[in-house]
Amino acid sequence: MIPRLALVLGDPAGIGPEIMAKLLAEPANREKAALLLVADAEELAEGMRIAGVELPVTRVNDPAALSPGRIALHEVRRRSPVPRARSSVAGGAHAMDTLRECLALAQAGTVDGICFAPLNKAALHMAGMGHPDELHWFAEVLGHSGSHSEFNVLDGLWTCRVTSHVALREVADLITPAKVIGAVALIRDALVQAGIARPRIAVCGLNPHNGDNGAFGREEIEVIGPALEEARRRGLPCEGPYPADTIFLRAQPGPDGTRDVDAIVTMYHDQGQIAMKLMGFWRGITVAGGLPVPIATCAHGTGFDIQGQGIARIGALQAAFDLACAMATRRRAQGRGEHA
Repeated sequence: MIPRLALVLGDPAGIGPEIMAKLLAEPANREKAALLLVADAEELAEGMRIAGVELPVTRVNDPAALSPGRIALHEVRRRSPVPRARSSVAGGAHAMDTLRECLALAQAGTVDGICFAPLNKAALHMAGMGHPDELHWFAEVLGHSGSHSEFNVLDGLWTCRVTSHVALREVADLITPAKVIGAVALIRDALVQAGIARPRIAVCGLNPHNGDNGAFGREEIEVIGPALEEARRRGLPCEGPYPADTIFLRAQPGPDGTRDVDAIVTMYHDQGQIAMKLMGFWRGITVAGGLPVPIATCAHGTGFDIQGQGIARIGALQAAFDLACAMATRRRAQGRGEHA
């Protein structure tokens, strides 16, 4: 079953247009999904120029008329010119306009998933996004009030976190049993949607050496450990808590290419992000977990320092595209393709 996927160039001031052009220049990618590129035609042309490719793009009047093998362009024009290689109101506004259109298409059942090139949070905030990140904005636009979390994926290893874009001094107070159990449940559901029938989930502690039996904090004893016991009683496949400075070693593939865990739940942003980015910055993916439509993007940023040079690599966008296709295919096969 071929999914229908909406694509966005990300912040037009960065490397998004050029890496999306490189991705779509590969004929095999154009056969993986029925592709709807939601973009400004001039921005797309600039991306193709920098990438040195020419794409077979067809403008569409009816976005529902999609088919594999071609790229359908659903144009959303810029409100104003976008300055290159820096954050701007214009860049953030255009990124939000294109993403808002994709979310509407998903709600209408026109597409089964979304894949977008890198965004710039500073530009999004300059343009009026009042949320800490795009995930929470997605949830508001979709009218989704349920649990949601940002997932990161690298070479088949998934991570999510109990707290995300908050000050470090606030983390301990924000960790509750309900949030720990919720994070485990969210990533379990995402792994199943991605095709992993029996996920293996490890959960980090908060403190150095897992608190060392209460010597360096009691969150593992009083909050995280009991939460995991309750999660297992509810049938969630999780183990821990484990010391954060060693769990990612266990997650490395062995000589036969297999690993002991499929996912790691961390307590705060950098606890997992540092490890994942060191293991493969240019291959990492971010997934908007818990939303009613699969959404994936690169884990790296907009690359303002290399924008326009044609040297940006597509590894992370390729991985995000492949995962979005897989998740959208599963969603379509489960009969949820008509309404998000």
